[in-house]
This record gives sequence, structure tokens and C-alpha cells, in this order.
Amino acid sequence: MDFQHVFARRTSRMKASEIRELLKLLDQPGIISFAGGIPDASYFPAEQFGAAYQAALSAETSATALQYSISEGYKPLRQWLAKEMQKLGVDCTVDNIMITSGSQQALDYLGKMLLSPGDTALINWPTYLGALGAFNAYEPRYDKLSINGNRSAADFAAAAEAEGGRVKFAYLSADFANPTGETVDQRGRENLIDLADELDCLIIEDGAYQSLRYDGEVIPPILALEIARKGSIEDCRTVYCGSFSKTLSPGLRIGWVCGAMPLISQMVLLKQAGDLHVSTINQMAINTVAETHFDQHVATLHSVYSVRRDAMLAALEEMMPKGVSWTKPEGGMFVWITLPAHLEANEVFKRALETEKVAFVPGQAFFADGTGKNTMRLAFSCADEATIREGIRRLSSVIKGLL
Repeated sequence: MDFQHVFARRTSRMKASEIRELLKLLDQPGIISFAGGIPDASYFPAEQFGAAYQAALSAETSATALQYSISEGYKPLRQWLAKEMQKLGVDCTVDNIMITSGSQQALDYLGKMLLSPGDTALINWPTYLGALGAFNAYEPRYDKLSINGNRSAADFAAAAEAEGGRVKFAYLSADFANPTGETVDQRGRENLIDLADELDCLIIEDGAYQSLRYDGEVIPPILALEIARKGSIEDCRTVYCGSFSKTLSPGLRIGWVCGAMPLISQMVLLKQAGDLHVSTINQMAINTVAETHFDQHVATLHSVYSVRRDAMLAALEEMMPKGVSWTKPEGGMFVWITLPAHLEANEVFKRALETEKVAFVPGQAFFADGTGKNTMRLAFSCADEATIREGIRRLSSVIKGLL
């Protein structure tokens, strides 16, 4: 059977993740990979999770751990998260939080809830590839997010209306963004709140890397700044998406959304229609480990990842030829490389993998319009300092050979 004619129109916008497809090529001996933006598995708190699961399956709690649960999420975990959000300046309660299957599910639900075909989503150029994957199915139009005053709200609104829709939200990762590693300063965050107020649209704040700041001044989340301005989370248009995937474990698929109660209530309906609830036992295990080990574990990640970031930046400075530039992130997992305009990262990748056994992610996939051919993303989280230095040496050799 030819299935194409029965697929919904929206499936034409759905594409395989280029990064996940790329990772399939890297299962070769001797490869130095800067491709996967993933945490170092050797630092997972496996022993603590083992004890947490054993406790969840005890006679006292096994019925809860193995039973259906409420769609909002395990209440003790939501209570812990509410306290953590309050530490960030987000005054909220458990009723402002819903647990999701990673923050990726939150992005999918928000796209489903907010986007009609032809509506506009404001995003960075480049932006997180997973966000594009989540939103694409709902057939949006993308426009470049500008928070420095170069474009007015009226301009954004008129452009959206000309395409038959309206601006529904601005999406961004304000701290150590994937893929660039860049951070939006406080003025930029305040400007975005102003823009969203004028457009009467939502702000989707992706806080996946919020906990991974290694140096520099801490900047409040956009949601915290909006609460400070408006007095209550119930008067805010920002929804914060958080995740344990970059800290405790990506495999357990535990994320959360935090926002005004009417927004959360609507997302709960989507959750009920989608998968009912996130695995109860996984929520219980995350809650136990978070309550007892989160701060200590994050401090360990800081000490490891900051050294690896410094090693990558030092190697780039020493070895890369003139004409190549890169970001200098204060946290997160990524450095973003810009090559000379005539050089395509796909060609660099092919040559680097074949001749030097070093891999990265070409940057074009992160651009909604397919531009950015001369950009690339390097992840430093899963390689030690010596490996990073050798990988950058190999990569710089390839780039020099193509200039």
C-alpha cells in the first residue's frame, strides 16, 4: 500500500532529526565526537537511582508506584519543583506546574495548543532543532525573533497577518542556548516581555540548561522578571519549560512546565488525551534523588563541564585558522562555530569523519530556512580535556585544508 495519500497534510512538515540520524554514523572505533549534546553518562547518579527505585517498590509505596496517576504529575515532585522555581524568583504553587515526558513533550503540547496552520512562531536564527521538530507538525510560519528594537511589534503582526495568521508565541532558550551556547542579557529579556505584551502572544522559555551556569552573572528567568513586573504568575504570559535531562538523567524522560493556571489546565487536557500521565515510578525516583542529591550532583557537573569548556575554547584559540569564529558560553554544553562564508560545514563534516575520525553537527539543520551552511555546533560535555584537544587539532587540520 502507498501510505502517503492517507497521511495528514501536517506530516509533510515532519522530518527525521538530523542529529539523531547523524549519531547513527558515529558507531565506529576511534571516532572523536563533538556531535551529541548529551550529558556524560559516567556521572549519572546510578547508585542513588537504584536505591530510589527500590524504595518506590517497597510494600508501603509499590501500589502508588505501579498504578495509574493524575495527569498533573506526582505531587511531591511538583512541590519540590515549586520550591526550586521560587529560588529562581518564580513565585508559584504546585497548581502552576505539570510534569511532562521531558521538556520535548511540553514543546509539542504547546505547539498543538497554540498553533493553527499559518500562525507565526517567533524563533531565533538558529534555534533548537527539537523545537522546530515539535512545532513543524502544526504548520506554522516562522519569523526571526528580534529583541533589540530592530523590528516593531506592528511589523511582526503585519507580516503574520499577511500570511493569514497571527503571532502566537516567541520561543527561545535564554541561557546557554542549544545550539549557540549564547545567553540573553537582562535587558533583552525585558525587551521580549515588552514585545510579547504588544503582540499579545505567549513567551515559551526553554530552561533546559538553566542549572548549568559555570561563571558570569546569574540572570533571572524571563518568567521571574515578568512576575516581578506584573505581581503574579497568573498575570504572566511566559511559560517556563524545565527538564532533568541535562542534570540527573535524560533516560527517565522527566520535564515540567510552569505557568499561569489557565495555561496549565489546558495542557493537562492535552496530557489526558495523549499519554494520561508520565511514568509514576520514574517521577517518584526523580523526586527522591532530587530531594537528596540535586545540588551536590549539579555542583559536580559544573566542576567537570567547565573544565571541558575551557579546554575547547583554549584549543580553538590556539589551533583554528583566521576567519573562523566561535561563541564563548558561560555554561551549557555547546560552542557554535562560524566558518568563512564560502566554506560549507557539511563538506567539512564529510572530510573530517572520513579522514580524521572527528564528528560534529553541521549548523544548517538549526535554521528554519535552511541557511547557516557555514556554521557548526560542537558539544564539549562528553569528552575529556585531552580528547577535546586532539579533536580540535584534527578538525582544524581539515578546515585549513579546505580554505
